[in-house]
Amino acid sequence: MGIQNLFAAGGVVMWPLLAFSVLGVALIFERIRFWVRINKRQNRVVRDVLNLYRLDNIVGAMDKLQKNADLPLARIFLAALELEEPNPEEFRLALESESQAEIPVLKRFQNIFETIISLAPLLGLLGTVLGLIASFASLNLGDVGGSKTTSVTSGISEALVSTASGLIVAIFILLFANTFRGLYQRQIALIQEYGGQLELLYRRRYERGEKTYASTR
Repeated sequence: MGIQNLFAAGGVVMWPLLAFSVLGVALIFERIRFWVRINKRQNRVVRDVLNLYRLDNIVGAMDKLQKNADLPLARIFLAALELEEPNPEEFRLALESESQAEIPVLKRFQNIFETIISLAPLLGLLGTVLGLIASFASLNLGDVGGSKTTSVTSGISEALVSTASGLIVAIFILLFANTFRGLYQRQIALIQEYGGQLELLYRRRYERGEKTYASTR
C-alpha cells in the first residue's frame, strides 16, 4: 500500500499524525546531538577540572570551565567557583541552585514527547471510529449480504490503518523518550556525584584558610 493509499485509507487524522511524526523526528535529532555532545566531552572535562582544583590550580580550572561553558556541569561549577570567598554553605547553595536551573535544559522537549505519545493512539482510534461510521452509514439493512456488505468490510479494514499508524508513531517516539529519560537520570546522578566532590575539595581548602576563588583578570 503506497503512501497516498495509506492517507486515503486512514482519513483526515493521518495529517496530524504526519505532523506529529515530523515534529517528533526533528526533536529526536536535536536531543541526540545534545546528548552525544555531553557524553563525548563532559566526563573528561569535569575530571580535568577536579584534578586542577585538587592541585590548587584554580585559574586553570576556571579557564577549562569557561572554554566548555556549553556543558551543564561546567555551568554548575562556574556558578559556585565564580563566587568571591563564599563560605561552604553558600558554595553548596550555588551548586544546588544552578543544578536546578539546568534541569529544564536536560528535560527539554520531554513534555512534547509525552503529548505525542498520548495523542497519537487516540487520533488513530478516532480515525477508525470515523471510518466505521462512514462505512456503516453507507449500508442499508435490506442490502445485507449484497455488494455493499463487501464495501463495508473493505472500509473497516481501511479504517484500522489510522489506528495502526497512531500506534506506530507513539511506539517510535516512546522508545526515544525513554532513552532520553534514562540519560537525564544518569546526568542527575553525575551532577550529584561530581558536585559533591567539588564541594568536598572546597571545604578542605576553606578549612585550611586558603584562597578559594580565581582572581578577576
